[in-house]
Amino acid sequence: MREELRLKIQRLVVKLGTGVLTDERMQPDMGQFEQLTAQVAAQRRAGREVALVTSGAVGAGMGVLGFTRRPRELDELQACAAVGQSRLMAIYERLFAQHNLRVAQVLLTHDDLEHHDRHLNVRHALITLLQRGVVPIINENDAVSVTELKFGDNDRLSALVATLLPADLLVILTTVEGLMENFGQANARTISMVARIDAGLERHARGTASETAVGGMSTKLQAAKIVMRSGIPMVIASGRKRRVLERVLAGESEGTLFVPAAKRLQGRKRWIAFFHHPRGAWVVDEGAKTALRERGKSLLPPGIVRAEGVFGAGDVVRICDEDGTEFARGITDIGAADLGGARGSRTEVVHRDNLVIL
Repeated sequence: MREELRLKIQRLVVKLGTGVLTDERMQPDMGQFEQLTAQVAAQRRAGREVALVTSGAVGAGMGVLGFTRRPRELDELQACAAVGQSRLMAIYERLFAQHNLRVAQVLLTHDDLEHHDRHLNVRHALITLLQRGVVPIINENDAVSVTELKFGDNDRLSALVATLLPADLLVILTTVEGLMENFGQANARTISMVARIDAGLERHARGTASETAVGGMSTKLQAAKIVMRSGIPMVIASGRKRRVLERVLAGESEGTLFVPAAKRLQGRKRWIAFFHHPRGAWVVDEGAKTALRERGKSLLPPGIVRAEGVFGAGDVVRICDEDGTEFARGITDIGAADLGGARGSRTEVVHRDNLVIL
C-alpha cells in the first residue's frame, strides 16, 4: 500500500498542528515554520498540488496578548485568533516567497462547507488556486465561528478539505511519530498501518495536555474515519522530522498509514455523509438495516421504528439501528411529524441516491 503512495499522489492536503508550529513560550517556532514550508515547497517542485491546513492562530495570538494558558472565554479566544491569524499569514507569505511560491488565505466555517452552493464555490476556488501554483493556507474562521471555535478542530477540517477536493492523500503532521501502542510506556511502538478503526484501536487514542491545541489522537482518528470512507489514504507522522513528507511520498515506512476504502465515494455522497450537522435520526429495525446495507434499498416507512429530533423534508438525518448506532446518513423526503401519515404507504423516506452507508 505504501508503494502506491509513491505512484499515485498528485494532490495532497497537509495539516500542521499547533504543537509543531509553536515553541514552549507559545510563540511561532520559526525554525519549524522554515523547515515545514521548505518541505511543502519541495513537493510543489516535484509537480504535486499541496493545500495546507494550519493550526496555530490562537497559539500565536496568545503570546502577543499575554496569555500563558489557552483562554476559556469565547471573546478572548476570538481575539487571540484574530491577532494570531494575521501573524501566521505574514510568516507563510514571507517563507513561501523564498521558494518563489505564492499563498492564499482561505478561512472557512462549517456553514461554508454545509451549504451546497458555497461548498461547490469553495471547491472551485481551491482547485483554481492549486492549478495556478498557489499554496492555499486554510484555517477555520475562528474570529467569528462560535461552534467551531468551541468544539471544532483542524484535524476534522483537514479531513473535510481532503474530502472536498478530493485529495489523493491527507498528511497530518503532529508532535508524535504516529498512532502509538502503549503510549508513554517503555514498550511503546508506532502502529505502521491501520485498515479498520474499531473500539480496540480507539483505546490507543489519548487527548492532549497542550495549552495551545484543541484535540489529540482521538480527533485524528475521527479525521481518519472520514477520509478512509471517502476512499482517501491518510498518514499521521512527526512534523519535527526534516524529510517527513519526502519519506511519506516515497512510500517509506513513516508514521501510521490509514488504508482507504476500496471505492471512492462520489462528490454528492461525500457532501451528504460528512458536511452536515444532522437534524435528527430515523431509527430502523434490523430488516431495514439489512435491506439498506446489503441490498442497496431505499428506506421505506415499514422499517422505521421511530423518529428522533425535529426535522423536515430535505434535512440530512442519521439512520440508526435500535441500539442507537449510526450506520448510514441521508436526505429525508419527509419530516419527523409526517411518519404517522406515511405508515401505510410505500413512500420512499430516504431514496437510495440520497443515502450513504457509513
